[in-house]
This record gives sequence, C-alpha cells and structure tokens, in this order.
Amino acid sequence: MNNLLNGLYVITDNKLTPNDKILQSIEQVLHGGANIVQLRDKINDDKKIEDISLKLQKLCRKCNALFVLNDRVDIAIKLNLDGLHIGKDDYDNIKEVRRNFKGILGVSCYDSLEMAKDMQKIGADYVAFGACFSSPTKPNAKIIDLEIIKKAKKDLNIPICAIGGINKDNVATLLQYKPDMIAIISDIWNSDDMTKRARFFTNLID
Repeated sequence: MNNLLNGLYVITDNKLTPNDKILQSIEQVLHGGANIVQLRDKINDDKKIEDISLKLQKLCRKCNALFVLNDRVDIAIKLNLDGLHIGKDDYDNIKEVRRNFKGILGVSCYDSLEMAKDMQKIGADYVAFGACFSSPTKPNAKIIDLEIIKKAKKDLNIPICAIGGINKDNVATLLQYKPDMIAIISDIWNSDDMTKRARFFTNLID
C-alpha cells in the first residue's frame, strides 16, 4: 500500500459527493487515475459511514487505489480499513492510534515541520501540509508558506501531501515544490467531467 502514496489524492465532501452519487463520482476519478480516495464524512451516522467505507474500499482495491477514512479512528480500527487520516483532535492519543491501527496512517501537520518530524517518529506513513491556497472547503484555514514543502522533502523520509485550495490554475505553482501527493476536493467534484479533470491532474503530477 505504501507505494500508492503518490499522485492524485481525492477527498469527498458531503455536499459535493452526496450519498446517492458518491460511488459513481469515485469511480469516475479512479478511472482518471486517482491513487488515493479519502472519505471525509461529517454528517452521516456510524452505520452509514461504515457502509460507505466498505463499498469505497472494495472499489478502490479493484482499481489498485488506497482507501482512507478521515478522523474516525474507531471505525477504521473496527473495520480494519486500509487507510486512516487524522488531524489535531487526535494528536494526544496518536501513539495509541498507531498501536491499534494497522493500515496506512496519515496526519495533518498544517504549517508545522516540527510536528511532521514528531509524527514520522511515532510511525505516521505520510503527513499533509496546508492550506496551500485559499480553500472553498475550509475558508478559514490558515495559508501556509509553500517553502515548508521543500524543507519537509529534505528533512523527512515519508511522503508529503499538499492540500487546500488546489485547482487546475494553481497546481503548476505547487508542483515546483515537489509534494508526493496532491489532495483535491472542490475542483474535481465541481468539474463537468470528473474523469477528464482527474486525468489532467494525474498527467501533470506524473
């Protein structure tokens, strides 16, 4: 699974990828070359999140992609999911998370290289930095200095994901800093042809 930690990383959104369209949308971006799919679900109950997770994981495996669940440590452990991504709410018990979760673990480090180094020591498989640009999904997110990605590439031995406000117009600027993965939300789900848009990013990253 670790060899999948590169390329296009798509993240779902309750408004842009609603329950009735989520499988179809994910299928389209997988056909466009997405390597990683993260389910970020802040609305549905546990049963629904479990149901969607298992369906998406099956779909991702079929396409040789990695499925990642956002934040729900309990569900990721219970279902033995392939991937889990956590943010600052789980920092305090990250050692416990790493002990109990056997899959790929990603951690949001925002604009902190020190935190990323700590997370690498604890056993994170990749770290994410962002927001890289102003983000429609998280309008209040702090914008990072992109130089941190270059520094992280030098100082860390694990893959680096860039996230936040990335779209077809600014992705070339970001790629100069050579992140391993580029996480995209609204620019893909809002496009008229998701497969084509995913392929655009995949070709550019390659």
